[in-house]
Amino acid sequence: MKFKSFDELMELVKGKTNRIIIPGANNTEVMQACKMGVDSKIISGGVLIGPKSQIEEVAEKVGLDISSFKIIDLSDTAEMCNLAVNLIRQGKGDFLVKGHVDTKFYMKAILRKDIAAVKEGTVLSHFVLFELAKYHKLFAVTDAAIMINPSVEEKAKIINNSADIMRDLGIETPKVSVVCPIEKVNPKIQSTMDADALVKMGKRGLIKNAVIEGPYDVYITFSKELAQEKGIKDAQVPGEVDIALMPDLNSANMVYKCLSFFGEGCKSAAILSGVNFPVILPSRTDSPLTKLHSIALACFLKEAAAERVA
Repeated sequence: MKFKSFDELMELVKGKTNRIIIPGANNTEVMQACKMGVDSKIISGGVLIGPKSQIEEVAEKVGLDISSFKIIDLSDTAEMCNLAVNLIRQGKGDFLVKGHVDTKFYMKAILRKDIAAVKEGTVLSHFVLFELAKYHKLFAVTDAAIMINPSVEEKAKIINNSADIMRDLGIETPKVSVVCPIEKVNPKIQSTMDADALVKMGKRGLIKNAVIEGPYDVYITFSKELAQEKGIKDAQVPGEVDIALMPDLNSANMVYKCLSFFGEGCKSAAILSGVNFPVILPSRTDSPLTKLHSIALACFLKEAAAERVA
């Protein structure tokens, strides 16, 4: 990992030129994150889209100097999202930050065929990077926002999406736990059948450059000692997991929000994976700090993509 904490990440992206585009900028949390980003020198300007008077009111409330931002006065949510994506396509901004807009409109705009945002041969999925006081390294949870009940084939694509991000973060062969309620394959529990299929796909080289193990419950995923107690030995993933693949949206979203709400020392960043440009997708009620860290992660990934092209 090229950084071991979100504090290190913030230092790495400080001073970069990052223009953000926010549909629904009339949101206190996202504008607080924007001010923190300007103060931290990871945001240099951008476009704020939404009801102009409300944006100005929120900006004044949080103390954000909007002189380096352009405000576009709109009230229709779908219009805001479509315009935001158009501006990215026109090179008027570096990445999207979701403000006070419904995810369905945000995603519909990103998925427009003329935008070509989705990488060929994959799906869009949600990626949350976590830092917790009780775990020794950063790890990701997926998919907590996009894929409702992914098939085995879709789960393989979600793994590939997340593994691509992890490689940009410096982990060449990410360790993936296919998380389930139990650690044994049970035909009555579909997630365990999917886990078995994904592990076999990994062994056959159908999912490349990742170590995939499972089915594992949460205890096994995050503790080598508990894995050994359950008779799982000579495994690479327990206690060293980089990516925790959840069975479906129901479980992933609850894990994401429980960790965010209850996790000791929790810091996180939430973005889309499988896209051709960085898109920030935290929950509307995530803290300003989470939104700030999401912006920082998007900045880092933008720089990593530029290095690959150079």
